[in-house]
Amino acid sequence: MSDLDLDDLRSELDEFAQTEKKGERPPREERIIAGFEDIQRFTEEHGRAPRHGEDGDIFERLYAVRLDRLRALDECRSLLAPLDHQGLLAGVSITSPSDTMDDDELLTELGGAAGSSGITDLRHVRSSAEKREAEEIASREKCLDFENFRPLFQQVQSDLESGERTTRRFVKDSGFLKADIQAGQFFILGGQTAYVAEVGEPIKAPNGETDARLRVIYSNGTESDLLLRSLQRALYKDDAGRRITEPTAGPLFADHNEDGDTASGTIYVLRSKSDHPVVSANRNIVHKIGVTGGSVERRVANAKIDPTYLMAEVEIVATYDLYNISRSKLEHLIHRFLEPARLEIEILDRFGHPVSPREWYLVPLFAVNEVVERIRDGSIADYIYDPQAAALVRAHSNG
Repeated sequence: MSDLDLDDLRSELDEFAQTEKKGERPPREERIIAGFEDIQRFTEEHGRAPRHGEDGDIFERLYAVRLDRLRALDECRSLLAPLDHQGLLAGVSITSPSDTMDDDELLTELGGAAGSSGITDLRHVRSSAEKREAEEIASREKCLDFENFRPLFQQVQSDLESGERTTRRFVKDSGFLKADIQAGQFFILGGQTAYVAEVGEPIKAPNGETDARLRVIYSNGTESDLLLRSLQRALYKDDAGRRITEPTAGPLFADHNEDGDTASGTIYVLRSKSDHPVVSANRNIVHKIGVTGGSVERRVANAKIDPTYLMAEVEIVATYDLYNISRSKLEHLIHRFLEPARLEIEILDRFGHPVSPREWYLVPLFAVNEVVERIRDGSIADYIYDPQAAALVRAHSNG
């Protein structure tokens, strides 16, 4: 092949490689669409359009200014309208000096970004609000009356060592333990035990949430005066942050276990299918209540040949998972509480010997549920079970 032929071939290949794909957009339009898609992702993640204001992080402020520019330019609105399934372009743009900046200039203005740093390099830039919050958490002074609190910290440490108290991850909603903060509660923050000594009057935060000023005492003899929401967020962010449970509370039962919980077993409630006259006449309120460390299904698999289960098949009508608690002590507590409703019944075992099974009670299921709930919240000591009313009543009402 001649040199001329090679040159012609190279020219044809170059033209082929540079041929614009059908439907390919100019680079400027691609940048506009890509920038708008960033805003759409933010909106989908947060459930709202990005907002101006120093309380937002640097990316939200960038997106808010970018969105204003897109709304203000007819060219951009026409290009993006078919893609705007969230209605972002319909908002009112806010005129500001930033409207004419490109993203690099805007980043420099907003966060002091250095030189040619791209947006992906700003992963750890904090808003002014975050900086103020961090300073508030870190700002502590000597607690002048710490001797008044020292015994409390000593008792909490003793309770943790004996198992009377335990610690739980501080999460937004964990079922029984929610992310509320009240006076008298203990937490672990930054490796120190923190005691909420005082909660001030409720105040309205700029974002509309209710807040309050706290007095927090720390186990190292310092204290801080910070906002409730600041303490909440600090506990969320601290991987070692924990709530310390009350001695009589804690997530004894839950739909799911928290990190670090040790499963102890299951409370089960059974209903008998026996044709014994007493059971048949009261089937909906005759229940067996027990605690097991294994599978409830396996435990009752041979019920029809076991006098414990009235020599009959049973139905599992309720279960409650429990964590970090003695099964035997809990079972004893439940049985002692329901003793007035214990079912006195005699049956014959498979050898014809008379047997009087225990752990069966004449108690409706809703009352069993309430017993469990009141053990869980620590109020069970204020109640007794009244078999005549088939309900829990306050202890003093029967005296």
